[in-house]
Amino acid sequence: MVTLRQLTEDVQQQEEVLRQGGGPSGHKRQRKLGRLPVRERIEALLDPGKPFLELGLWAAWKMYSDFGQVPAAGVVTGIGWIHGRPCLIAAHDATVKAGAMFPQSVKKLLRAQRIAMQTRLPVVYLVDSAGVFLPMQDEIFPDEDDFGRVFRNNANMSAAGIPQYAAVMGNCIAGGAYLPVLCDKVLMTEGSQMCLAGPALVKAALGQIVDPEELGGASMHASISGTVDFHADDDASCLAHLRSLIDHLPAHTALAETDDADNVAPDPAPLYDLVSADGSAEYDMKEVLRCVVDVDSMDEYKADYGQSLITAFARIGGRSVGIVANQKTRNQSANGELQIGGVLYADAADKAARFVMDCNQTKIPIVFFQDVMGFMVGKQAEQGGIIRAGAKLVNAMSNSVVPKLTVVVGGSFGAGNYALCGKAYDPSLILAWTCARYAVMGGSQAADTLLSLKVRDAERSGRSLSPDEIETLRTTVRNSYEEQTDIRYGAARGWVDAVIAPHDTRMWLKSALSFLPNETLGDFRTGVFQV
Repeated sequence: MVTLRQLTEDVQQQEEVLRQGGGPSGHKRQRKLGRLPVRERIEALLDPGKPFLELGLWAAWKMYSDFGQVPAAGVVTGIGWIHGRPCLIAAHDATVKAGAMFPQSVKKLLRAQRIAMQTRLPVVYLVDSAGVFLPMQDEIFPDEDDFGRVFRNNANMSAAGIPQYAAVMGNCIAGGAYLPVLCDKVLMTEGSQMCLAGPALVKAALGQIVDPEELGGASMHASISGTVDFHADDDASCLAHLRSLIDHLPAHTALAETDDADNVAPDPAPLYDLVSADGSAEYDMKEVLRCVVDVDSMDEYKADYGQSLITAFARIGGRSVGIVANQKTRNQSANGELQIGGVLYADAADKAARFVMDCNQTKIPIVFFQDVMGFMVGKQAEQGGIIRAGAKLVNAMSNSVVPKLTVVVGGSFGAGNYALCGKAYDPSLILAWTCARYAVMGGSQAADTLLSLKVRDAERSGRSLSPDEIETLRTTVRNSYEEQTDIRYGAARGWVDAVIAPHDTRMWLKSALSFLPNETLGDFRTGVFQV
């Protein structure tokens, strides 16, 4: 059986391949043009020795096989530090389909902008893109959450006072040219081109034969059109100038990130022994939490009630947080009911709803740790008000105004995903361990349900399936469903922001808490509340 450590090492090896983008040939092409590959640009832009929290690395994984591989959707996004200030970086990878924007590229860029709006981080765009990937334009261009939303977000962020910087460091053609020009400051390197239509299209539309530099070159935009604020000779000088401009920003207002003292930072190594790779083994989530939060900082809330959920106050990197986490061991309630680990019961949902309200009352960020099979079902659960209790938790969490972070440790199934702050409930970041699984229900249950439907359809058409055919069909359905529960499948579609190694959980949360805003999003109100 594969261990969690082995699974994590395998995933990390695959991620190294994704980071190569278009590979050596693509990098060689960039250098021939006098340009740096995207990750070298980001490295030169950011402070040395600080982490780069990459988001959406698995975007578009195995999604566009008809057009070849599109590693990381051809866009690198993440959070890094520039002169000590956390900034959100969004950079095209021109080694991947010339930086063309696929549907998942747009979705990834929109998610990065949303994170910036929630956290009020300055945004730096490194633009080097051929524009929309034309064979899929119908899935990129027209809808409310397609390419046009990027420009609307540019304008809204500027109005909200969120700094935006853009450096045009290659191609910036067609509608994509609006992105840099809607930013506060625009830089452009010599040899780059920014125009609404390239020379070929201009000739076809107007019959004009025009020089690329006269049409959209850096010198023209700096001296004639006035579109560019800063003209740079090359990538290196452009990135140095970007760092200088960002250094003029006021100090970041969130809590400063602090180095862990030896007596505060826990040892994360036991995480690999606590949690199994396939999610089949029980474990004590409290032991997992002790490997993440500051040593001796956890103060459990209602410890003896609703024990299928853990609610606790703790500190991570010195910052106070509320924690809501699934307990993965069986327990017995005070009235004698045996409760299964990872299942949400009415008492636990009631407890968590009150805890979420308490955190909003005291303005403490909430961190959710998911390993959930869903809500309890059956006669006893229904008569005990499981729907009412679940609705109460969903209401409280949906209307929560404090920052929220979510970590998917194992399973994230059904309404449990919703109640514990899944993607639809606007966590500032949603992270997943390498062993995480995502679906509306578990693989075995789903396979049996889908199988019964297929058998019924066969019978309705007058065909009876043999036992061997049923077993073959069962295996096919289960394998298909299991493939879709793989966290890489979900990460490819943007359901999580990053797939992380378990031992990096504290680093991610500590870093995120250092740049999350101290202020809340407004007043906390729940409206009509189930009681």
